[in-house]
Amino acid sequence: MRWEVWAPNASSVHLALSAGQRAMHRRPDGWWVSDDIACPADTDYGFVVDGSMPLPDPRSPCQPYGVHGRSRTVDHGAFAWTDARWQPPPLGAGVLYEMHVGTFSPKGTFDGAIERLDHLVCLGISHVEVMPVAEFSGQRGWGYDGVALWAPYHAYGGVDGFKRLVDACHRHGLAVILDVVYNHLGPTGNYLAQFGPYFTDRHRTPWGDAVNLDGRGSDEVRRFFCDNALMWLTHYHVDALRLDAVHALVDTSAVHFIEQLADEVHWLELRLGRHKAIIAESDLNDPRVVTARDAGGFGVDAQWSDDFHHAVHAVLTGERSGYYADFGALEDVARALTDAFVYSDRRSEYRGHRHGRPAHRIRGERFVVSVQNHDQIGNRAAGDRTSHLMTEARLRVAAALLLTAPFIPMLFQGEEWGASTPYLYFTDHDDPELARAVSEGRRQEFAPFGWEPSAVPDPQDPASFDRSRLDWVEIGQPPHAGLLEWHSELIRLRRTVPALGDCRRDAVSVQFDEQARWLVVRRGDVAIACNLGAWQRIPLDTVRAPTLLLGSTPDIRVEAGGIDLPGDAIAIVASGPLGASEDARS
Repeated sequence: MRWEVWAPNASSVHLALSAGQRAMHRRPDGWWVSDDIACPADTDYGFVVDGSMPLPDPRSPCQPYGVHGRSRTVDHGAFAWTDARWQPPPLGAGVLYEMHVGTFSPKGTFDGAIERLDHLVCLGISHVEVMPVAEFSGQRGWGYDGVALWAPYHAYGGVDGFKRLVDACHRHGLAVILDVVYNHLGPTGNYLAQFGPYFTDRHRTPWGDAVNLDGRGSDEVRRFFCDNALMWLTHYHVDALRLDAVHALVDTSAVHFIEQLADEVHWLELRLGRHKAIIAESDLNDPRVVTARDAGGFGVDAQWSDDFHHAVHAVLTGERSGYYADFGALEDVARALTDAFVYSDRRSEYRGHRHGRPAHRIRGERFVVSVQNHDQIGNRAAGDRTSHLMTEARLRVAAALLLTAPFIPMLFQGEEWGASTPYLYFTDHDDPELARAVSEGRRQEFAPFGWEPSAVPDPQDPASFDRSRLDWVEIGQPPHAGLLEWHSELIRLRRTVPALGDCRRDAVSVQFDEQARWLVVRRGDVAIACNLGAWQRIPLDTVRAPTLLLGSTPDIRVEAGGIDLPGDAIAIVASGPLGASEDARS
């Protein structure tokens, strides 16, 4: 096989194999290559740069010994895929489910996740969004500190384990979205800077020097990340990628890196004849991320919209600290449902300046929304879910607002049954100084919120990880079983009632009464009525001969012109006779 590595500033590079080291030859473009060397698959190797210890390959396909160990070759053609006829469903018609492999199942592995896929199928999930699996340090972590970006985490099951998970998902009719992190690398095991100018101090990010996307040598750096994305989509048959925090990808080039990446993924889609997609996490409220390239945008297929989460969360929990200070009114929920961005060139008191830009003419399927995700739970001191913050009645309201919204809804693992387990921030850094800094930093982060430092769970404590594992026994117990049935019914309605699967934002209207605390969302011939106040009649003047499709409590009464709702209740009502909606009940 031919060995090569990009190290433009190196004076010498040697290939390190078990039989010894072999000098490599430098090409004018900064790539070092070796003559063909016959090596079987599963050969361990490393690169010695200017006399260094053997370093892992920046494009290592496998790190069986962790982030500091040697790399291992992989024959991707050896895996026996069974998904030759697989075609993922359209992203816009999806119901997403965010999964952290380490805490999703008792085993905490790719194979352990496979054992729970039937649950997702019965729930009605279409796409599984897997949190980052690129090799990171230690035996536990969220995955956002990955450093070997081409190698599936060995403790989850490595190369074949991840392939088995993707193949099994496809066999179950589930598409796979993989979360990838290109805005920074983790603090332990990151050797890229010893190979080339992968980072630059011309730009700064919350994690330090930015990835070099627009300076000297950036062509190869951009190629590194684009090739990484294409690798997951081809060798691992992943259907879509979720790009972490693209606002931290600082790029002043005429063609932004995200635009280049989206373009290459779409060309791959055409070449393979399989749907492939890109989802971006962006804090900018900038519709250009999901605007088509020929209209001056980046051409990304969809983006997370946190405004929906913030608006619904603040209304249902009453929290007003941090960024929730900008939310809390039913008007914000109404704007989130109709405009996608609540902050669209509007002043944010939390930020201290105007924020965002209107998302005119951008269809709802360009936005992924949630009422829980790993960030919004895990970045709380105690990792408390909405099940710790809301009553069961309000959990049902939150689920209904999410699963009837004109966007792509996403659930976080365990949300569907109101899991009682927290989702804490957990790490396993082997550097004692780094471990101490992370633990201390976590305590300082929450001191302004009134938390006693000793009460903030230590990310390095194995108990923080163990407490975050889902307790699957709960799904058969009250109130969890009832919440699970509620989520399943909502997803079924979304799939079978045409108006609820329609992502046209111009087909959505919202009425609300801030004082009485009620809100009615119209989706074509369907209305979603929500009461957060005392028992009252909510007007449904525009609904003809209303028929109740689904209600969160048994004492809901629907009559011409109005609906009687108890407090903290929500109902889905159809205009006229059931007609096509009868199919939703069958």
